Amino acid sequence: RSEPKVGRNDPCPCGSGQKYKQCCGKLK
Repeated sequence: RSEPKVGRNDPCPCGSGQKYKQCCGKLK
């Protein structure tokens, strides 16, 4: 599956409103 092109400090694409590194980014 393709990963979303989002920076670690960009808003998370999952719609949580948190930064990617604080949200889905930490699952990687």
